[in-house]
Amino acid sequence: MSKKVIAIVGSYRKGKIIDTAVSAILDGARARGGQTEKIYLLDKHIEFCTNCRKCTQEKEAGKRGKCIHNDDMDEILQKIDEADGLVFGAPVNYYNVTAIMRRFIERLLPYSYWPWGRKEMPKYRIKKPDKKAVVVTSSACPAFFGRIFMPGVLGVLKIAAKSMGAKVVRSLYFGMAGVEEGQQLSKKDLLKAYKAGEKLVS
Repeated sequence: MSKKVIAIVGSYRKGKIIDTAVSAILDGARARGGQTEKIYLLDKHIEFCTNCRKCTQEKEAGKRGKCIHNDDMDEILQKIDEADGLVFGAPVNYYNVTAIMRRFIERLLPYSYWPWGRKEMPKYRIKKPDKKAVVVTSSACPAFFGRIFMPGVLGVLKIAAKSMGAKVVRSLYFGMAGVEEGQQLSKKDLLKAYKAGEKLVS
């Protein structure tokens, strides 16, 4: 049975660096027999998390609690829950992920158990990873410096994957991505993304 891979694209620009990288990752996954789907957050209706915490109160809620909002998020998370592999892609935007990716990530609170009166930090509902993940970002600075001075982007993407029960098997950082208008990934970088996709379903 082929493995399902869901990609979440948190970029404002289709067909550019992050979108192209995610496509290459999915190409690699399909080459190994995976079934893939790409979801653009830009096209989805996702409300902001109000931190009401109603989704965190019920202990026996399964993988995730019930959110108060009625939007596209539940459909997206249902696909993610049924997937074997995940891809999260978002460029660096003012030292962190884009606002649309951040809005998505904040809505992952249902994957935590955090009842009122509890003094400890929230606990993940999914105790053991049941899927793999690849996270990818890009910025205008060299990748080496970006990983050191702006670690928050890959860090928050990894936390998002972990909360959903995914183990990150590759994290990709493409640097010097904003040097030219309309810039695209090099063949070397595309190959790196492709191989990450292969590893995702191996």
